[in-house]
Amino acid sequence: MDTLSITTTIGILGFLLGGIFGATAHRTNFCTMGSISDIVFMGNWDRFRAWLLAIAVAILGTQLLFIIGVIDITKSIYLTPNLSWAGAIIGGLLFGFGMTLGGGCGSKTLVRLGAGNLKSVVVALFLGIFAYMTLRGLIGLVRLQLENTNADLSKLGLKSQGIPGILEAAGLTAPNIQAIVAALFVIGLLWFCFKCPSFRASPRNIAGGLIIGLLTPLGWYITGVMGHDDFEPTALASVTFVAPVGEGMQYLMTFTGATINFGIATVGGVIVGAFIAAKSADEFRFESFTGASDMGRHIIGGAMMGTGGVLALGCTIGQGITGMSTLAIGSVIAFAAIILGGLCGLKYLEEGSLGGAFKALIGRA
Repeated sequence: MDTLSITTTIGILGFLLGGIFGATAHRTNFCTMGSISDIVFMGNWDRFRAWLLAIAVAILGTQLLFIIGVIDITKSIYLTPNLSWAGAIIGGLLFGFGMTLGGGCGSKTLVRLGAGNLKSVVVALFLGIFAYMTLRGLIGLVRLQLENTNADLSKLGLKSQGIPGILEAAGLTAPNIQAIVAALFVIGLLWFCFKCPSFRASPRNIAGGLIIGLLTPLGWYITGVMGHDDFEPTALASVTFVAPVGEGMQYLMTFTGATINFGIATVGGVIVGAFIAAKSADEFRFESFTGASDMGRHIIGGAMMGTGGVLALGCTIGQGITGMSTLAIGSVIAFAAIILGGLCGLKYLEEGSLGGAFKALIGRA
């Protein structure tokens, strides 16, 4: 009996990982955009803490695998010495703003699609089209121009944009600095999460953060260890959803001449996992647009997420969790920009204009 190829094995494992993500996100209502909305409109930080818990778990698992030598995260796209600071800021702001117009980030769009939301079909289509346009199409010209602003950290003697290395270059040397920085991040995030009584009393949010956080180091392990092959190497990657949606659309259209990868497989898994979770809980419902303006808003949101997610090298999951797990400074910048963009978007929807949104944010600050 012939053994499965590395590509097929990685595809199957990616699909299963995506299924766990989709089912978990649906059952726990894990939503990064929703967590920001909860803070702005209800003053409730519990879902945001679930996101931070996922980041803490992702950092802990990823750094442990790296420190003991199981994976080499310096080979990931997040830790190159080429710091795309402008892409992280502009892309993050675009993505954050777009996810409020589209009713959720890239992962939530896939989860809702699996649960029967027809709005998410349209958002996913435009997200994928604009992501691919930014990767290899017309908008790629803008991306290439932004790359001219990249900071080459190798000129400063840095091998990567990892925060531990930057601290060492700044003179803050210490034995095991990688472990120390990782521990400080994890302890700080866990303290912020569990100091809140309402979060401690919310098993759903805790479960969502723990499970989704664990999927990041699992993704690294699948691609970095199980995907290792001298003749058929797999690119080191973990959970992210913007570029893979665009690649997934191309894969469906050119199936006979295309090859599945980890990202494409996880996208499919998320949709199927959310579908199974929704059907098993009798929560599968078809939902459509209320009118032309509603549809237009979602189309614009999907387009902004597709463009912004590629410029920023990831979304609320790709940069906000997976990128953060590498302790890359670019991921921190993108994470902050996504949150700021989300806040602007929510205030825009509330105030009805960009000017009103900026005034509301400045007044809030």
